[in-house]
Amino acid sequence: MSNAKVNPTEPKKSSGSFFQDNQRSITFIVGGIFVLIVLYFGYQRLYLGPRAEKAANQIYKAEEFAAIDSLQNKAIEGDGSFLGFKEIADEYSNTKSANIASAYLGGLYLRQGNYQDAIKYLQKYSDTGSEILDPLVTGLIGDAYSESKDYKNAANYYKKAADKSSNSYTTPLFLKKLGLVYEALEDFKNAEKTYQTIKTDYPESPEASMIDGAIARAQAKQ
Repeated sequence: MSNAKVNPTEPKKSSGSFFQDNQRSITFIVGGIFVLIVLYFGYQRLYLGPRAEKAANQIYKAEEFAAIDSLQNKAIEGDGSFLGFKEIADEYSNTKSANIASAYLGGLYLRQGNYQDAIKYLQKYSDTGSEILDPLVTGLIGDAYSESKDYKNAANYYKKAADKSSNSYTTPLFLKKLGLVYEALEDFKNAEKTYQTIKTDYPESPEASMIDGAIARAQAKQ
């Protein structure tokens, strides 16, 4: 790895080993629709209780729009008949529907490259206690900062995402991203330590299957 700064969530055009080693760690940017699918199922499982009636009756249409690339602007702004995520998030604050709308909205803005608005709405999301959804939203804030090349803030949010819950799905994913931004910051000692945690604590995770190369790379730069 050269001394140039590396955006850990942006695919490179070259076929070098760095991109190959870290391809799984850029899931949310390369396969952004996955974010929406996860949030959709999180909504179905976590937000079926009482909520603002109008927002609850409107949000399903925005979810349908969000799943179709060509209709994402309608998901954000609405279509004249149904509200978009933005109005639900802004006008129905402190409701469960507004909370999940903020998460969707942040994910959509992230996919569009609107990183500041992505951060703004993702930070409005309030944790629900979900061991999967809560870390995912926090990690998306890390992605937005990483895409903005603000690696210090990216590291902060990736660490928060990894620490929110200990599970074999989100924790090694965000530890891998944390290691990558440590490398971008040329903090190779902490990068190695983070990668070693994946290898030791989450040996069955997809990230662990490729972590030896990342460990060796970080060790070589110290």
